[in-house]
Amino acid sequence: MLAIRKLRIFAHLLHGMFTVATRFPDATPQTRMELNRAWSVEMLRRCGMKLVVHNDQARLDSGALVVGNHVSWIDIYVVNAWRPTPFVSKAEVRQWPIVGWLAQQLDTIFLQREKRSDAKRIMHELSERLKRGELMCVFPEGTTSAGTDLLPFHSNLFQAAVSAGCPVQPICLMYEDGSGQQSEAPAYIDDLTLSFTLNAMLHARPLTAHLYVCDALAAGDDRRGLAKEAQAAIESALRRMQAGLSAVTATATQEEVPAESADLEGLTPGH
Repeated sequence: MLAIRKLRIFAHLLHGMFTVATRFPDATPQTRMELNRAWSVEMLRRCGMKLVVHNDQARLDSGALVVGNHVSWIDIYVVNAWRPTPFVSKAEVRQWPIVGWLAQQLDTIFLQREKRSDAKRIMHELSERLKRGELMCVFPEGTTSAGTDLLPFHSNLFQAAVSAGCPVQPICLMYEDGSGQQSEAPAYIDDLTLSFTLNAMLHARPLTAHLYVCDALAAGDDRRGLAKEAQAAIESALRRMQAGLSAVTATATQEEVPAESADLEGLTPGH
């Protein structure tokens, strides 16, 4: 059964490549966003996961730097199932089979962390894209964690928001298992491989990905202070969800996003 589930995930990745190659070139930005979101929702479903969004009325739809805690490679699909957003990612991701190609086609900015000089290029590109009204997403911890606590935020990339004069939108990610407990199954940490974490998620299903949208922060002129504000907001959201918010039935401020709620017609192969 596990092999069949993994095969269906692989088939969906191939279908994503086909969609990007054949439909993206002539698609409008809105259509690209809808295709990306629908594909990402289906990816979560095939991984045995549903998405619940909290406080979505605080969401900004343009010209903002989205910053979040980082647990797993699947965080990207969780964010894109909520609101498709280009990311800043480590350069190694570009070399990953299929996933790297898809990331490149979806306007990901790749950062060569071993080259200090690359930071200036990234900062300039981030700032220019924010000024054009784009949403951009970064994970300021700089690496993944188990998700039970936050790692210190690096403030460097917050300078892009300061330079562009655009707001920062903190978001908090947390994963929950079928018994209502926080799950570390998706955690892509230490020496764990992508394959190992995928197996862990498939064994742990059903899982729920919780995404809490924090109130936006004004950029101001102090990137270090801005990073501390964002970390405090995400820390508060994480503690609230850990204290029981994740077990609350969805209300007007919580939007459950199962795959069947998305318009997937023509996007996914038959089951």
